[in-house]
Amino acid sequence: MNGPMFNPPGGGGMDGADAQTMAAVRSMQMLMESCPGKTVVSGVMGFALGGAFGLFMASMQYDTPLSSSPNAQAITSLPLRQQLRAGFKDLGSRSFSSAKNFGKVGAIFAGTECCIEGFRAKNDLKNGVMAGCITGGVLAAPAGPQAAALGCAGFAAFSLAIDSYMRRPSETD
Repeated sequence: MNGPMFNPPGGGGMDGADAQTMAAVRSMQMLMESCPGKTVVSGVMGFALGGAFGLFMASMQYDTPLSSSPNAQAITSLPLRQQLRAGFKDLGSRSFSSAKNFGKVGAIFAGTECCIEGFRAKNDLKNGVMAGCITGGVLAAPAGPQAAALGCAGFAAFSLAIDSYMRRPSETD
């Protein structure tokens, strides 16, 4: 860790617990500054966010049980316990699917951006745009080259918009 060591108020020296805490903080910082660490953390956080988002979106589908979906009539004719079991099973599978997708996007984008930043030795908007292009292209590649090009352009534009917004000066500066 660069810079002065943290000394608690009172001027006391560091005891064993403080040294152990500082070692843990240093190891966490090293993990978060490494590309593999950023990739894993982004994938896990994306998975969690995707799971929550998927849970919310899947739960919204059941707000009208007599909707026009083909399974609605079949589900409503079942006893309540089986309706709940089928609903929760569907909710879980949709939530897990969304979690996997968000986790994959987060891991690919963060890992790619970190590698580009390390290669270029700069932290600017171009890193996010290039990482967005690569991520969008990779995710859309199974659908063909035209889809990959559109995915690249779309994700790069989205990354540019988000990065530009996040880098704008705050009102307190």
